[in-house]
Amino acid sequence: MGWLALIWRLPRTGFILGRAGILAEMAKSGLFPDWVARLFFFINFAIASTRSRRNRGEALCTALQQLGPGFVKFGQALATRADLIGPEMAKALTNLQDNMPAFPAKYAHKIIETNTGKSLDALFMSFDDVPVAAASIAQVHKAMMPDGRAVAVKILRPHIHRDMRKDVHFFRSLARLAETIAPAMRRLRLVKAVDQFAQISEMELDLRFEAAAAGRMAQQLAEDEGIRIPYIDLELSHHDMLVIEWIDGVRIDDVDALVSAGHNIDQITEIAATSFFNQVFRDGYFHGDMHPGNIFVTDDGTLVPIDFGIMGHLEFRDRLFLARLLKALLDRDYDKVASLHADAGMLPPSIDIALFSQHLRALADPVLGKALGEISLGMVLGQILLISSRFQIEVQPQFNLLQKTMIMAEGVARSLNPKADMWHLAEPLAASWLASEAGIARQAELVTHDILSVLRKLPDIIDRLADEQTTQPDRKSAGWMKFTAGLGLGIVAGCAGAIALLATLI
Repeated sequence: MGWLALIWRLPRTGFILGRAGILAEMAKSGLFPDWVARLFFFINFAIASTRSRRNRGEALCTALQQLGPGFVKFGQALATRADLIGPEMAKALTNLQDNMPAFPAKYAHKIIETNTGKSLDALFMSFDDVPVAAASIAQVHKAMMPDGRAVAVKILRPHIHRDMRKDVHFFRSLARLAETIAPAMRRLRLVKAVDQFAQISEMELDLRFEAAAAGRMAQQLAEDEGIRIPYIDLELSHHDMLVIEWIDGVRIDDVDALVSAGHNIDQITEIAATSFFNQVFRDGYFHGDMHPGNIFVTDDGTLVPIDFGIMGHLEFRDRLFLARLLKALLDRDYDKVASLHADAGMLPPSIDIALFSQHLRALADPVLGKALGEISLGMVLGQILLISSRFQIEVQPQFNLLQKTMIMAEGVARSLNPKADMWHLAEPLAASWLASEAGIARQAELVTHDILSVLRKLPDIIDRLADEQTTQPDRKSAGWMKFTAGLGLGIVAGCAGAIALLATLI
């Protein structure tokens, strides 16, 4: 079924994207065989529009909107893959606007009444039929509750589940085709990236997950100053609709309105930078769609993020690696950056660490050498991806969403204060976090976790090894194998216990 969908949709999709000039960028990536790259260049020359030659990024954004909701979402995900489409196109996609024509209000009424089992009049004192926003997945209406509270009602598009499933099947087939004709692309884990995209999209299409995400973030940020999460009406929220507190405030990038309202711009910038750092490193759970339209500043100067459909998660090990990486980049210690990649197992043993460090310096120095307000660590990470094919670095899918979010957060900080550098604002937090989290006790806890993970798998491994003996296994040898493995298990368990005890004493 996947291949049939590919054959059916590929010509039209290829033509529209070809008109946007994307094929030329893919040809320049160095990931495709020479004959494929030459073919892409030829097709690009033949069909690329005049507009794409003037502004390729803008043309691509328009093409993705033309192709439909799934492509808009996938385009936003591609903003993190400078290694595939080039840094200029990746930067352009960070500005991809998720604006779509609104669907008729009668469908919104039907979805609400189907989900709740109640009439619209019984649920709301008033309901505005004209949506305040319409995106690829859902649209938002303002309503008034019977008790006088203003709320935003987010409603999924009709047939969006079916449409997204079709797009995901197409993307997966396309990824498999790319890995077949260009084996060098397997390192990029395209199929896994599509699977990750599908997982995120599936959660976006069940608004109960968004309600849960907002609740989790509200708990995380409860003690943080200057930021809060809107109230969610869990009783009225269902798979296809979400009822959330209406926020009256100023968009965080509307500096003139913020100044007119008497807000302290430097303070807002610091709150935004601190919150981003805390979400990523302290909590390991962060807002994954932090564009300016999703952050408001209320009358009292409180930052209120909205739209929790896309959330990111990082394990402690990833956070530790990332914190050390960003600190090394800010210090322009490229030898350290290279060794961190090697220690994390991202570099093959055959790679010359010194050569890798030299390439890092060549790419990162021009960016990090700029004025403070122009430094973009998000773009530096994108530059690192550009040399990944040369050094056979395995792409880490868990960092894709983070990189996109970093670029968005940097854009927000820069719109508030062009001279501000959010990373230097957060540097004291990074130093403090590393000091507390990278100590002996925390490392011992991490090792213990790894050992216990192995212990849980050992019984299955032992049984599998015994079963894989000859078709007529020697019972004595099989028994001896189990005894030996069991003894090893006991030794490992003892080590784990000792390390765990040590961790509690330090």
